[in-house]
Amino acid sequence: MKLLLDQNLSRKLVTMLADMYPGSTHVSALNLHQATDAIIWAFAKESNFTIVSKDSDFHQRSFLEGWPPKVVWLRLGNCSTQDIANCLRSHLPDLAAFEVDQQAAFLSLG
Repeated sequence: MKLLLDQNLSRKLVTMLADMYPGSTHVSALNLHQATDAIIWAFAKESNFTIVSKDSDFHQRSFLEGWPPKVVWLRLGNCSTQDIANCLRSHLPDLAAFEVDQQAAFLSLG
C-alpha cells in the first residue's frame, strides 16, 4: 500500500514508515502542498495512492465520490509524529485488509 501523506502530517513519516509502506510520499515532495483537495484526490486516484490525513475533508469526499482513492482518516488529536507512525505501524493488518476491501472507501484510525 502506497500512502500519500497530507500536508497536515510531517514529511518525516515517509522515511519513518518506508519499511512498511514502500513507495509512500508526502504531498510536498510532489509539489502538491498548496494544491486543492480536488487536485490531490485526482493525483492519488491516478497514481494508486491511499490518502492519509488528519482533516475530515478527504473523509467527506470519499462519501461523495467513493473510491479510488481510499482514505485513511487519522483521528488522533494533538499528537507527535512518532505517535502517528506508531498508529500506522500497529494498524498494518487493518490497512492491508482495507486495501483489498472492494466496498470500503475510508478507514478511521484513532
